[in-house]
Amino acid sequence: MDSKDVTIQLHDVPKGHVATIVTHLEMLEKPPQPETSSSLTLASWAKPDVDDYDALFRLVGEPWLWISRLLLDRDELATIIHDPGVDISIIRDGTEPVGFIELDFRIPDQCEIAFFGLIPGYNGKGHGHWMMTHALEKAWRHDIERVWLHTCTHDSPRALPFYQNCGFRIFAQEIGMMADPRLSGHMPKSAAPHIPILG
Repeated sequence: MDSKDVTIQLHDVPKGHVATIVTHLEMLEKPPQPETSSSLTLASWAKPDVDDYDALFRLVGEPWLWISRLLLDRDELATIIHDPGVDISIIRDGTEPVGFIELDFRIPDQCEIAFFGLIPGYNGKGHGHWMMTHALEKAWRHDIERVWLHTCTHDSPRALPFYQNCGFRIFAQEIGMMADPRLSGHMPKSAAPHIPILG
């Protein structure tokens, strides 16, 4: 198509910020679950220590600029992760924590898969489908009518097709912008090297 036939509205990204496209996905009924296995183990992580949670959140999320929980103070974070409506599972390789799944049931009839990830080095090795099988088994309680999550262009390019392959369907997209956490001191400048820093 000739460029004259297309009108694209471009918006400047201010220095010190990063832009992203957020894709929201949902499923309205529990899909059949395939047989899955992994060398990793999964266990409930009830009321995790705030420092331990923060450390694992950083290890899993820094490559993708996960920032939301890093902007909270300790009491705010504890209020969320100790809420009885929030279900957290820790993933281990032997005794070493290597990832986690966080399910949020605080909205009636719904479950948000709020966080789902592994530390670098464990991605792309087939653990994801095993993790999602466990996540959906927990998410689809008897009173749940909808399970949803979101991903964005900061995430691995494998994330969106993975979620779709698991049975999620896109229902909305948004364009977002935030202050770059690598410039605010919340993350090292080496985090998420695939995203340019506009300093």
